[in-house]
Amino acid sequence: MRFGPVAVDQALGGVVAHAVKSNGLVLKKGTRIGRAEIAALHAAGIASVTVALAEPDDVAEDEAAARIAAAVGGRGVRVDPAFTGRANLFAEHAGVLVVDRPGIDQVNRLDDAITFATLPAFAAVEPGEMVATVKIIPYAAPGAAVARAVEARSLVRVAPFVRRRIVVISTLLPGLADKVVEKTLRVTEERLKPAGAAIVAERRVAHEAGALQAALAASVAEDVDLVLVFGASAIADRRDVIPAALEQAGGEIEHLGMPVDPGNLLMVGRLGEVPVLGAPGCARSPKENGFDWVLTRLLAGLPVTKADITGMGVGGLLMEIISRPQPREGEAEAPRAPRIAGLLLAAGRSTRMGGPNKLLATLEGTPLVRHAAKAGLAAGLAEIVVVTGHQSDAVEASLDDLGVRFVHNPDFAEGLSTSLKAGLAALGPDVDAVVVMLGDMPRIAPELIGRLVGAFAPAEGHHAVVPIALGRRGNPVLWGRRFFAELGKVTGDQGGRAVLVANPDAIAEVDVGTDSVHLDFDTPEALAAAGGEIAR
Repeated sequence: MRFGPVAVDQALGGVVAHAVKSNGLVLKKGTRIGRAEIAALHAAGIASVTVALAEPDDVAEDEAAARIAAAVGGRGVRVDPAFTGRANLFAEHAGVLVVDRPGIDQVNRLDDAITFATLPAFAAVEPGEMVATVKIIPYAAPGAAVARAVEARSLVRVAPFVRRRIVVISTLLPGLADKVVEKTLRVTEERLKPAGAAIVAERRVAHEAGALQAALAASVAEDVDLVLVFGASAIADRRDVIPAALEQAGGEIEHLGMPVDPGNLLMVGRLGEVPVLGAPGCARSPKENGFDWVLTRLLAGLPVTKADITGMGVGGLLMEIISRPQPREGEAEAPRAPRIAGLLLAAGRSTRMGGPNKLLATLEGTPLVRHAAKAGLAAGLAEIVVVTGHQSDAVEASLDDLGVRFVHNPDFAEGLSTSLKAGLAALGPDVDAVVVMLGDMPRIAPELIGRLVGAFAPAEGHHAVVPIALGRRGNPVLWGRRFFAELGKVTGDQGGRAVLVANPDAIAEVDVGTDSVHLDFDTPEALAAAGGEIAR
């Protein structure tokens, strides 16, 4: 293709490369010049025009894009009609995108005019999702290059999901709550839905090789396509419980570990013809991790070899890993003790109390919010930051002799999350963690807060600490700085519960043995039952 300015009389059949606007004449970019356009250019007093002129061997952009797209699209891919030099390829059904990387690179190196782009290799795709596009950059491409591109057949295809019957085995240890297993099952069900797969059987056994061996053997004896094993403890070695049980059952370990983070502690194995996945701890979270990369391929019936897994390192750092330990300090220098503050949320409108501000209600002659502030002070927290909103003057007056710091939240009516953001923004850069306390929980003892502080161990991957009692999580919660940015994205009238659910490996639970972590005073009845009085 020839490109550049030419005399108007020599522009016949060319395509306008730059829009022409002169003396009332408008020729848009892309206009093909015919006799009428030449006459109009002369009438406007224009002597030359920048055009793209096809060579005898050139193939027009739409035809070139259509021919190449039809050639490179494989099974499970449909091609839409080309327009403006582009032909898009779409998935005909749900599955995993399989690409021929060397072949695609070869097409893209044939000529500057030809470009071919796809989604990432092995991406899970839905029916009708665009998976690739062929774009001709100028208005035509050299015929020889188009012919060579067409020789490259079936460079992209969609492998349909074929494994649909899944067994989940959970191993159990003392201290692993049933709710963790139940949540894992719910997350797994959601992971499987796009593939049309479902959990057809679920087993729970002790975290020891013999019990797991029996469960594996029983599972593959049924009509199943894949076995997922969620261990109560992460796989640390090929001789650990899950790999050992698989080998004792007659299976083989194809690979242990993967260079994808999160997802390092993954085991890929096989028992007979049934793949067995030993899931890493991050697979309990709905966030994307290395487990997803392997699971989707297996669901599509694609092989996942040792070479495949060890080749996932480039691009395998999916996000900052909250649970990753901090770099070790030099042995000659003792690490600094963490600076932990208290964040007391006291901005709410007390709507369930029916009018009066519950934080100013008294229990044993002391306002509820003052009980909470004094507990934080007595626990030895570095400082207490109180977030106010509704009736802020009265709340501050009830605490003004305690030496706490106040931050006003003008958006308190929009929900708890706004107070959390305001409080976090007020913390100094030297604060390593914060205990988020609620002003309507007066029975939280300083000793309880101290236990949360004592369990905060970022070097061991414990970046948040949650109290539990009677098998349920409660408040207050200690949050390490690594969570501050994520907490700042929470919206509406909610706190950090979703953040906890999404990061199970980074959470330490402390069984405090007292139901005070669930006890708040939202209604007049609850307050009266405890012997409290509404402030008038």
